[in-house]
Amino acid sequence: MAISEAQLATWSAQGSITQSATTYQAIRGVLNDTGSPYYAKIFEIFLQGSYGNATNIYADSDVDVVIKLTSTYYPDTSRLNSAEKAQYDRDWTPASYELSEFKRDVAAWLTYKFGNGVKVGNKAIFVPGNGSRRDADVLVAAEHRLYTGWPGYVEGIVFEAGSGRRIVNYPKQHSENCTAKHQATDGRFKPMVRVLKNMRNKMKSDRYLADGVAPSYYLEGLLYNAPNSCFGASFQNTYELSMAYLLTAHRDQLMCANNIHYLVRDGYDTSWSDANFVAYMNAADAFWRNH
Repeated sequence: MAISEAQLATWSAQGSITQSATTYQAIRGVLNDTGSPYYAKIFEIFLQGSYGNATNIYADSDVDVVIKLTSTYYPDTSRLNSAEKAQYDRDWTPASYELSEFKRDVAAWLTYKFGNGVKVGNKAIFVPGNGSRRDADVLVAAEHRLYTGWPGYVEGIVFEAGSGRRIVNYPKQHSENCTAKHQATDGRFKPMVRVLKNMRNKMKSDRYLADGVAPSYYLEGLLYNAPNSCFGASFQNTYELSMAYLLTAHRDQLMCANNIHYLVRDGYDTSWSDANFVAYMNAADAFWRNH
């Protein structure tokens, strides 16, 4: 048995666009306000997540916004040789404005503009919606540089969890690679991601899968690893070919869509745990066979 093509086509539809765009513009306008305590600093605002990548479904609620401090950066110099590291050390100057200060100032400003419903979460700042705005998550980050030689580096973001632990990710590379995958599959990749997200939600409601096991970010990364040849003329064919490949692939070699982090690794904030990956794959296989 298999889920009908008609149901898969329904699940492939993109969610709210207009209200999400309105939300982003409202949040962006506040973050860019010249009255903010951080306005004199250099920063960048952009989208990440499902809406930013056009993989949002109707059940998605939050619009994910990143505000990245670029006048301060945090380096990873572990790949530099001794001569390159010495040159880096000679050129280095200390930052005068830290990420923790930036996050404090952004949170205070959002609270001032949107009210006490604004809450600082473990990773992002939650901004509640209203009649015209959806809920939004604002991730306060700084530039991160992964040095691959001197002076070359890969640019990412670094943000702080509630514990103060710093997490590095690469949302722009994720977005660019997903778009390239979408184009290389004749426009089939992003609709299929939306199918997986809606199917995941149905699997949860039908008790095939526990909440929190399969975040959308990892589902995008999972499908990104399926060869382009798996994306056929129908959703059923694409799902069956992709999952057949992924069920037998060496999961320790699968990559996140940013092509920098491994998709499945225990003990990393940016990777899917091995247990959750296996739980999802087994549940998806059972769900497909039973429908």
